[in-house]
Amino acid sequence: MKVELIAAISVDGKIAESKDQLADWTSKEDKRFFVAKTKEAGVLVMGRTTYETIGRPLPDRLNIVMTRDTSGLEGREGELEYTSASPSEILDDLKVRGFETVVIAGGAQIYSLWLREGLITDLYLTVEPVLFGSGVSLVDNVPAQRLELVSSEPIGSQAVLLHYRVLSVSEGL
Repeated sequence: MKVELIAAISVDGKIAESKDQLADWTSKEDKRFFVAKTKEAGVLVMGRTTYETIGRPLPDRLNIVMTRDTSGLEGREGELEYTSASPSEILDDLKVRGFETVVIAGGAQIYSLWLREGLITDLYLTVEPVLFGSGVSLVDNVPAQRLELVSSEPIGSQAVLLHYRVLSVSEGL
């Protein structure tokens, strides 16, 4: 199964200035890419903080919200599901349901968890022309991993979309 991490990052590698910041600093072209890619996959996984920042399920695709505390939330409601399952369990369930691709849509804890478990196959990073100086890093405490640049293309007039394929987890590059 393809597991695609999608994120917009600042030039200094931040996904936000704070954990509850909306992605209102990203370009309209990045937003269009995100919508198209997640609708193509049909399913996206995000953490609870990311979901609460968005404030609603994204339409026309299955939204899976990972959370440690599912009391009163566990279960399925149309396009929205809450789960405390592990990434591997989520993938197994999605395979049974016929999905071939899943998008991991944030935030940093979720990106890091899926990378630590070695489940990410592709990364799509839109580098936006902004420096935050401090903020939320894309990932934290993940093993070194070798990537292959698949493509690099301008997206809009100021941003760049990078597509990397994960080659391997490496011991101390």
